[in-house]
Amino acid sequence: MASTAPRRCLVTGATGYLGGRLVPELLAAGHSVRCLVRDPSRLRDLPWRAEVEAVAADVTRPATLEGAFDGVEVAYYLVHSLATGPGFEETDRAAARAFGEAAARAGCRRIVYLGGLTPRGVPEERLSPHLRSRAETGRALRAGGVPVVELRAAVVLGSGSVSFEMLRYLTERLPVMVTPSWVDTRIQPIAVRDVLRYLTEAAALPEHPGGPGLPPETDRSFDLGGPEVLTYREMMQRYARLTGLHRRVIVPVPVLTPRLSSHWVGLVTPVPNALARPLVESLRHEVVRGEQDIDGLLPGPAPIGFDQALHLALRRIRDAEVTTRWSSASVPGAPSDPLPTDPDWAGGSLYQDVRERTVDTPPETVWRTVEGIGGDNGWYSLPLAWAVRGLLDRLVGGVGLRRGRRDPHRLRVGDALDFWRVEEIEPGRLLRLRAEMRLPGLAWLELTVTPTPEGRTHYRQRALFHPHGLAGHAYWWSVAPFHSVVFNAMADRITGRTA
Repeated sequence: MASTAPRRCLVTGATGYLGGRLVPELLAAGHSVRCLVRDPSRLRDLPWRAEVEAVAADVTRPATLEGAFDGVEVAYYLVHSLATGPGFEETDRAAARAFGEAAARAGCRRIVYLGGLTPRGVPEERLSPHLRSRAETGRALRAGGVPVVELRAAVVLGSGSVSFEMLRYLTERLPVMVTPSWVDTRIQPIAVRDVLRYLTEAAALPEHPGGPGLPPETDRSFDLGGPEVLTYREMMQRYARLTGLHRRVIVPVPVLTPRLSSHWVGLVTPVPNALARPLVESLRHEVVRGEQDIDGLLPGPAPIGFDQALHLALRRIRDAEVTTRWSSASVPGAPSDPLPTDPDWAGGSLYQDVRERTVDTPPETVWRTVEGIGGDNGWYSLPLAWAVRGLLDRLVGGVGLRRGRRDPHRLRVGDALDFWRVEEIEPGRLLRLRAEMRLPGLAWLELTVTPTPEGRTHYRQRALFHPHGLAGHAYWWSVAPFHSVVFNAMADRITGRTA
């Protein structure tokens, strides 16, 4: 049985999908929480920010971890590289080793790690690179000597999860589909609410639960899964039935490799290739629970079924109650430096396109339009041009426009907004977006609203581009002629100059 004593917890990945949902669950259970994040400002607008401590650190930079574990009893490791280039596995291992060693030096009593459910009887060298890396990460965390509770899950279903988005869009957009052979792989999905319960209660598991043949739970892995084992084909048909769609015609073919599959998924769903590829590679393997020991140690409510998990996810999306989305985590390779607030001479060239309007429209009305930008509301100018730009981005492996937005009315720092990310927001005054599309440089879009002494509203719109090399300069000058049309129309529409 788990103890109910509160713990001092450290949570990594608090700006991501699961970490952002876990923090309030830990707080509700009475635990105190410290969030380890690279940029604490990304926590600023979260409703639980005042209840947690934040420390700036990066698991890939061991020196920054010193002091982060002071007083911590339980540390949650919820970070995992989504890169696909050479060396990502060693990066993951090195980060996990550094984390485990720092936890040991500080006297942390337990690490809780969410890994991937691996197929039984398949040699590790035959696993997909990301499944293999997840297993290696668990071993690297243990190298420091701190006991590790490793929870392993396959497909996690919840509002805003990457697995749910992929399932939803494939099913809704393709009544007839030619699919990879992994649509007939057996999978044991689990609802995100159940994953969060297991993670939360893992903080208070006893160190030696006892029982014949059971090793101490703080140094072993546990399989997680819902009550049903389904193929991806069955999940799509169940989704179609639950949402009132006609039965889907699904034709699997063996010729779609993981790379081709990821491009196919990337074109049809909001999931960019960089995220789709590790996911579809993992779906090649049958992932079903091999043991259920965690249920004996945590005798709470049984995990909910597939249909109920979908129902809850759809209801939260319909009611705009999506707490976090898969896109809360930065896209692999997305830029972060430099900032448009840097001096003009810093970092080389910085191209600008500035549009300004002074209008009689009240500031609050203009701001409401600014904060409503993107997603289903569009970008207020030439929808076809934006759609083409999003499609081109997806064709080169970018995120495109299909990520949408977490909330239809409100934005907060760190939110994904189509192929942008909210880098700064000052309600009523400033919105700055950083581009996460594939570009030969770094780009921002900055929108400001200021009341004038005469009682009017001044609107300023600034697009910025920091080029990388000759390709970056060529890109800016190739698109500059279109700015006068696209950005002028946007400024007019936001300020109410046009219908």
